[in-house]
Amino acid sequence: MPRISGRGQPDPPLDERHPARIALADDAALIVSELSTNALLHTSSGGERGSFHLALAVAPQVIALSVTDDGGGGSAPKVEHQVQDAEHGRGLGMVSALAHRVVVQGAGGVYTVTAELFVNAQRGGHPC
Repeated sequence: MPRISGRGQPDPPLDERHPARIALADDAALIVSELSTNALLHTSSGGERGSFHLALAVAPQVIALSVTDDGGGGSAPKVEHQVQDAEHGRGLGMVSALAHRVVVQGAGGVYTVTAELFVNAQRGGHPC
């Protein structure tokens, strides 16, 4: 994660030892893993010449993580309601449970999924 600093001491919620910051880092790591895996498994990104793009934006009160796929996956990513012990189909649901907000944008089969984590906000935003 990029280090955020300014004059004097960092804001307590953003101090890298602060429990909220540690929780955000853990949530961000899981979100990146899930969104990247979805791009690789469900789109052309996982093909021989495929790729996906990860963007990270950090502001004092929000972290935004975006993954853009190569397309070829058909319909837009959406939360699927699976049985509790299902091995597949729960990734975007987990992302929605961790993030304050999840947005899916795209056209022509190429999609970007952005998850926003707000500092000091309650977990679990609205499903995409």
